[in-house]
Amino acid sequence: MSQAHDYVKSNFEQFKGQLFDLLRIPSISTSAEHAGEVQRAAEWLAADLERIGMHSVEIIPTGRHPIIYAEWMGAGEGAKTILIYGHYDVQPALKSDGWANEPFDPVERDGFIYARGASDDKGQVFAHIKAVEALLANGGKSPVNIKFVIEGEEEIGSTHLGDFVANNKAKLAADVCVISDSGMPTPEQPSIVYALRGLTTLEIEVFGPATDLHSGTYGGSVHNPVQALAEIIAQLHNPDGSIAVPNFYDDVLPLSDEERTELQKTGMTEAVWRQTTGAPKPWGEPGFATHERTGARPTLEINGMAGGYYEPGFKTVLPAKAWAKISCRLVANQDPEVIGGLVRDYIMNISPATVRTEVTVVRGAPAAFVDIRTPEMKAAISAYEQGWGKKPVFMREGGSIPVVSDFQKELSAPVILMGLGLNDDGAHSPNEHFMVEMFRKGINTAIYFYEAIGAGE
Repeated sequence: MSQAHDYVKSNFEQFKGQLFDLLRIPSISTSAEHAGEVQRAAEWLAADLERIGMHSVEIIPTGRHPIIYAEWMGAGEGAKTILIYGHYDVQPALKSDGWANEPFDPVERDGFIYARGASDDKGQVFAHIKAVEALLANGGKSPVNIKFVIEGEEEIGSTHLGDFVANNKAKLAADVCVISDSGMPTPEQPSIVYALRGLTTLEIEVFGPATDLHSGTYGGSVHNPVQALAEIIAQLHNPDGSIAVPNFYDDVLPLSDEERTELQKTGMTEAVWRQTTGAPKPWGEPGFATHERTGARPTLEINGMAGGYYEPGFKTVLPAKAWAKISCRLVANQDPEVIGGLVRDYIMNISPATVRTEVTVVRGAPAAFVDIRTPEMKAAISAYEQGWGKKPVFMREGGSIPVVSDFQKELSAPVILMGLGLNDDGAHSPNEHFMVEMFRKGINTAIYFYEAIGAGE
């Protein structure tokens, strides 16, 4: 065992206490009233990065929440450089949502740390910070140069990070980028995500009369905007669950037999799917297993719709307006702008002339696909084998991490999605948690990875 791993063993309880301190900061990026707490989390992390010996630490303002940048270049010009990405902002959380404890008062229970952000993503990025601390401690030296980019806007779409990456290519230049913001199927089976879906979001507004009308006086003569919206939404999918938008699937790359075999290794059984979702029966595009629908195929989801009166009791109005929000998860080779335009044009085409419809494409991010045959990926496989004692399997993930495509496009560096959490950690849900042993293994696995890259394995 190296000096760095000995340091982790001796200081792990202190690491855990530091993570608890970070988790106590309610850095909710979606809420304007928590902007000060987001800033406080950035300052806390910057102070810790300075304390562990990073050469240069900056808190960089953006139009909303700051980006933390830190670097240690002591390995020298001839050494490899690793860029580590993470985020310190979190989703909203209240105890009344169903938490067993206050979400920003972390507790350890049955080997898990329960708190908002424990897994997504404070715990995972903090594992890398502690790995670097272990390498630099007691006069030690990292075998690679280290750079950190930790943002405070991931939960609101990484609004300013893309421009930051594009405008700072030299500053961020690296031989490999590492992101730990994903999960694995079980504590015993490590995995590496090699594909993430992209995203396009849209808003629909349907307008009818100039103002709310009396349903008794005008009902039957005015097309109700809520009904019109429901008619539009009902036409977005075919009866079999596939997406009805023309040309939506044109650029989707087919799954190879080899990929389907590999993905099947980590696919949920229907029993586990039922238990996890609470839904009575699977639904979706025919011809694909549930895990293929959620990781390897594009989707179109209605995230919310509203209109009219929905408080207790009745108000017999014919509403003036209805709205809905839609998100499309995209796979490799699909262009977010193209898909956004296809969905918008289709909605406008099927909208009845008896109402006025407006569709806005809000934002988009392309899917990411990682080559699993690179030397850097082989180093990650070796690191997991040493840290977990088992070779990782490869997975696709249904979510999106926009910065992956930014790093690939702007920095031309391979990206390793080195998840250290579990798929069922409850990210974005009540009782989010992070296994203590995963935190420990994650720190050690990160050290093995840095050492493997530094040795040129």
